[in-house]
Amino acid sequence: MSFETLGLAPALLRALAEQGYTDPTPIQAAAIPAALEGHDLLAGAQTGTGKTAAFALPLLHRLYVTQRTPSKPKTPRALVLTPTRELAAQVHESVRAYGKHLGVRATTIFGGVGMQPQVEALRRGVDVLIATPGRLIDHIQQRSVNLSHIEVLILDEADRMLDMGFLPSIRRILGHLPRQNRTTWLFSATFAPEIKALAGDFMREPVEIQVAKPNSIAATVTHRVHPVDADKKRDLLLHLLQNDARQTLVFGRTKHGADKLAKILEKAGLRAAAIHGNKSQNQRTRALADFKSGKVSVLVATDIAARGLDIDQLPMVINHDLPMVAEDYVHRIGRTGRAGAEGLAISLVSHEEEGLLRDIRRLLKQEIEIAPIAGFEPSRPLRADGTARPTQKPSGARPQRHARRPHASAGTEANPEARKKPRRRGGRGRQKTRPA
Repeated sequence: MSFETLGLAPALLRALAEQGYTDPTPIQAAAIPAALEGHDLLAGAQTGTGKTAAFALPLLHRLYVTQRTPSKPKTPRALVLTPTRELAAQVHESVRAYGKHLGVRATTIFGGVGMQPQVEALRRGVDVLIATPGRLIDHIQQRSVNLSHIEVLILDEADRMLDMGFLPSIRRILGHLPRQNRTTWLFSATFAPEIKALAGDFMREPVEIQVAKPNSIAATVTHRVHPVDADKKRDLLLHLLQNDARQTLVFGRTKHGADKLAKILEKAGLRAAAIHGNKSQNQRTRALADFKSGKVSVLVATDIAARGLDIDQLPMVINHDLPMVAEDYVHRIGRTGRAGAEGLAISLVSHEEEGLLRDIRRLLKQEIEIAPIAGFEPSRPLRADGTARPTQKPSGARPQRHARRPHASAGTEANPEARKKPRRRGGRGRQKTRPA
């Protein structure tokens, strides 16, 4: 199958050819025909499989072949909701690239930057509006946006938006959209019961598409664990990066820790930058651009970067800290091994993280190689199954209990616009955070 067989407008095929795309990915091959037929979609696929093009191409085709309402020449015709600023910016970039020969106008609104340029862009007129829920609510309150003529609503990374506490905002936004003559496409990595319930509330007999098992990872990714004592993690990370010059995305658990790691790596002579929720939008955009261009070889990130980062041929991801929720491992590792390319996922695991590693192995349903590094062997080795070797306890000692894991919605770092402060359930806090 090729894009030419899907029924897309010639101007879209021209733009795809200019970018070297000829054959659709499975999610694109399944979703585009259904979308062009006018169905509501409930579509799922693992990260890095081309979900953005799966909705952007049929959206642009529809806007191109149908006429705008003459009485409303400037109001948005399509709304794309995304959970993070970075994902919104990348969707915008894709829409512009695919629609370069169509004359379709698109703009992005998200927090962290001033509202006035966004207000002016909306006044000039826009066909496709890409937005994060919090900032869109701000514009609705100021009456600077009119959503009454939306023809297509797209929820991208719907599971992440629910994770980040955006459900009330989404329902509020839905109240400002037309109920009739609106098509809705929901894209999600997983179909949790909450996703199905949300879809049942505002979608009309959606076609359900699932091209990969939930929480699956590309088969081209090699997983490896280096056991190490917690206080030697930074030294081991530096050792690995100094002996491997490949472009690397490093995940830490906290914003302060990410900044500290980046400074340590820079001091050691590596070109490093940090990206997290305390950075301004300009800082985050610049750091990501420098990483993509190769000016920066190591990008240290919190889970804000786990979703939506589109980095071609990223060869390696390193977890300096394991995520507090196993599903976030999937989103982190989804940055590598994309579009059939090989990738390497390395995790530095201390004995305090044994429970987290077990959760990850259980989720993946596969073995992960345990490979100690000479000179960094931990004082408490891990077994091949990821559990710690038993150690003799003092007589009368009470067994220690693992700290309770925080709820999946415990982090809001990827959602600086969130109105509701999530509940924390103990343990250390966690930060939440197109086609190939």
